[in-house]
Amino acid sequence: MSLLSKRPTNPYFWPTSLLLCLGLSVSANDQEYHFLDMSLDDILTIPLDVNSVNILESHIHKKDDWMVGYRYMSMSMSGNRIGEQSLSAADVLKDYNATPLAMSMQMHMGSLMYAPSDDLTFMAMLPYKIYSMSHTTRMGQNFTTRSEGVGDLKLMANFSGFRTRWDKHILSLKAGMSFPTGSIDERDTTPMGLNQKLPYPMQLGSGTYDILVGASYKGLTPDWGWGSQLMGTIRTGKNKHHYRLSNSLEGSLWLSRIWDNWISQSVRLQGQWWGNIHGADPQVNANMIPTANTQIRGGTRLDLLFSIDLYAPEGKLKGQHLGIEIGVPVFQYLEGPQLEMDWSISGGWQWTF
Repeated sequence: MSLLSKRPTNPYFWPTSLLLCLGLSVSANDQEYHFLDMSLDDILTIPLDVNSVNILESHIHKKDDWMVGYRYMSMSMSGNRIGEQSLSAADVLKDYNATPLAMSMQMHMGSLMYAPSDDLTFMAMLPYKIYSMSHTTRMGQNFTTRSEGVGDLKLMANFSGFRTRWDKHILSLKAGMSFPTGSIDERDTTPMGLNQKLPYPMQLGSGTYDILVGASYKGLTPDWGWGSQLMGTIRTGKNKHHYRLSNSLEGSLWLSRIWDNWISQSVRLQGQWWGNIHGADPQVNANMIPTANTQIRGGTRLDLLFSIDLYAPEGKLKGQHLGIEIGVPVFQYLEGPQLEMDWSISGGWQWTF
């Protein structure tokens, strides 16, 4: 299936973006300056961050700044894949009694940041997740499972290790911990009976204390912003159900066009790598369905994402930042059978004060 046939078709996306642009432009037009005429020194006097709302870990704030934020993300997955080859449900059912057909993933993320100095920003992020997965069996029975609840809490510190005059270039290092606040005991009704333990992709957390490490670079001119970020998650020990999710790595490269002091557009490449699960939950039968098999959970994916970000430099909305991003995969290699990603859409709001 082509990427064009898989792109999201939300009819409200562009009208909503246009209205938001017009709304924030009222505040921007009240100013006597134009962003493209400002020096970099002047840029630092307004609350402008050319990062997308969707790359929270890269944000660095000024001393004594607070930031509260909310982000919503939706992802659609359908069809199975092994390596780079798509599989039909009938192909998967040759080896398993049931197979997933599609999955929707939604996440509400709350975030809080504080900067005790220009070089150090602390952040806390807590997600609320909603998962739904549809299935079919060899007997032709269709069923859907669902899980919902709080995910794992992340606490991190972002330290600016190197920066040039006027912050034209910033290199920052980050470290933190993920705490197992998300459930790994999710259950639902399946053809096997009531209150059945759900496989690993339907669980809300890792069940382990995980180490978060990363680094990012950002560059800025009056017209352009660009950057890169690499984030790794290192799992520790095994959880109470005798398994450990794999270590994972995520990297991003982005380029932003700054049109004015209230609007920018970005294009971003995001790569992800994750491995197989170590150990296994004895309550989950690996022979029943691919999502229960810990040895076929690894994969690699490269996504292409486009975003628009709106800022309020002055007026009643001063310090507020709104962003919307849509993405499609350009490459997927899954050690499946696993469900392949179709598209993602996310939007966020932040207020710095």
